Amino acid sequence: MRILVTASSKHGATAEIADAIAGHLAEHGYDVLRKNPQDVTSLDGVDAVVCGSAVYMMTWMEQAHDFMDRFASELEGIPVWAFSVGMNGVPAHVPQDPSRIGPVLTKVKAIEHRVFPGRYIPSLLNLRERTIVRLAGAVEGDFRDWDVIEEWSRTIAETLSDVSQ
Repeated sequence: MRILVTASSKHGATAEIADAIAGHLAEHGYDVLRKNPQDVTSLDGVDAVVCGSAVYMMTWMEQAHDFMDRFASELEGIPVWAFSVGMNGVPAHVPQDPSRIGPVLTKVKAIEHRVFPGRYIPSLLNLRERTIVRLAGAVEGDFRDWDVIEEWSRTIAETLSDVSQ
């Protein structure tokens, strides 16, 4: 079974999560193709997709939106998982609404959509981005939970194993 893992990432945190997911799925014996969304030209031979994006201003990046648009009809016929990365370091009292990124997923029925915290390293951002993040009250640091990501990858692998039997 061949799984495409694709993700849009601006500063690398989401790409690193996609790489980890791809690695975990490969450890479970799957043939994994890891590509950026804009580099995917066909889903021929792909049996499942894991698609993710960094979240900026409560929306997926353009490349992930475009991927979902280009392959919407093909994605209807295969298992799809989706993940979003962002909203990290925002104080707990600040309301978060991950459902606002949902419209990109309405084109495709994902088996599951997970939101993972990302990281905020000011030196990786431009002045405008740092200003926005500062106004949101984000805290500097890497908030990615690699154990949770591995567990989610294992769940995907087990689900696909059940489907293929």
